[in-house]
Amino acid sequence: MSGSVTKKGKGFLGIGMKEKVTDRKENYAKIAILHDGENGRDYIELALDKQGLSSYSIIGEFNAITNGNILIYMHYDRKGKNNAAFTFTHDESHEILEGIRVDNEGNSQITYKLTYVKLSPK
Repeated sequence: MSGSVTKKGKGFLGIGMKEKVTDRKENYAKIAILHDGENGRDYIELALDKQGLSSYSIIGEFNAITNGNILIYMHYDRKGKNNAAFTFTHDESHEILEGIRVDNEGNSQITYKLTYVKLSPK
């Protein structure tokens, strides 16, 4: 999984629009997305970064929108305070998922982008 955060707002003295990437992380998490049709969600996301765990916590869930390649993703914050929703799309082969969330803060617009790439076992 890779992610980036972009901030867009008015430039110096309010002239023009300025866009700046404020954070970027490449290949920062290993996760598994598993089908889960029982609990009102289509897929769940599990973090796999820690070794030797006896169980893995669900860190997010995906729900498919009918008739399309769009998924709504809810990411769970560890403390349950800042859960975040993203809109994801996928390619035809389900190899790449890309998600976007846009927040407005004052006169600025913050865009969060997540990219998931499917890895095949060796």
